[in-house]
Amino acid sequence: MSAAAMITAAIPAPGWDGFHLGPVTIHAYALCIVAGMVVALWLSARRWKARGGPEGSIIDISIWAIVFGLVGARLYHVFSSPAAYFGPNFDGTGDLTKIWRVWEGGLGIWGAVALGAVGAWIACRRYGFKLSAYADVVAPAVLLAQAIGRLGNYFNQELFGGPTTLPWGLQVSADHPNFPAGALEGTLFHPTFLYEMVWNLAGVALLLLLDRRLRLRRGMMLWSYVAWYTAGRTWIEMLRIDDAEMITLFGVTQRLNVWTSLLMLLIAIGFLIYLTVTRPRTVEGRAVADSVWREGREPAVETSETSPLTGEDEKVNAVETKNIGHEAKNPE
Repeated sequence: MSAAAMITAAIPAPGWDGFHLGPVTIHAYALCIVAGMVVALWLSARRWKARGGPEGSIIDISIWAIVFGLVGARLYHVFSSPAAYFGPNFDGTGDLTKIWRVWEGGLGIWGAVALGAVGAWIACRRYGFKLSAYADVVAPAVLLAQAIGRLGNYFNQELFGGPTTLPWGLQVSADHPNFPAGALEGTLFHPTFLYEMVWNLAGVALLLLLDRRLRLRRGMMLWSYVAWYTAGRTWIEMLRIDDAEMITLFGVTQRLNVWTSLLMLLIAIGFLIYLTVTRPRTVEGRAVADSVWREGREPAVETSETSPLTGEDEKVNAVETKNIGHEAKNPE
């Protein structure tokens, strides 16, 4: 294939990255993040209702998880790619004001998961729900939000891989700050954000299918999500060429996110093995696993459609029933 033909078949560089509302700029990256959150909440609400969770409570918990998660995601990105903020080797030549410029990109999923879990734990204890039940419900939705959010990387022209001759190579504007130094204008790059987007969407479909057939409970859905995501993130991360903290382990130098993904993959596999071995075998055990409520926080269940009678009401009804029966036997 000729160079001209490859460029024609390539993914074009975006022609815009947002719009203005008066003095405020609405960035496409932010719109993708918000869209991901909205769709994730919709899917979570449907799954929560199917598990017997009270309507609206999934939103209450998720607000805590989202706020904590956004802070954690930004902190993880800043410290896993510190050069822009603190300078190379933390020499102080970076720009600390960039830490607050979230609209320019830079959210780390592991920071989001870690602090998001803290927020969810606080909310679940407050409202009386199991953290594991909440995590199992939202795990596929989080993966879906990640897929949609990856589209924002396209508009920011970031997180792409090395040069490629594949027909779906990505064009990057030569005058864009992220265009690699020394690369020739017209060079195509691996659209690694697109690879991850497709991988995540396939994961959502797989996880929902597994849950329907196997009823993943007690954290099994959460760790299945972690295993799937990290398996893909490992090889996709190796293709990326953006700045990242490099770590050498066992004589191998790789990006921090590669090592993190491998570690989390092993942890996820370990938890899945343990949860499978200890899976409840009895009807009662499965019922407890299905419940979204913490022990002792289940709502009171009424035994009839009407409100329960008080002791005095029961006495009155008993006397009236006896009198009616007596009158039926001795009509005047």
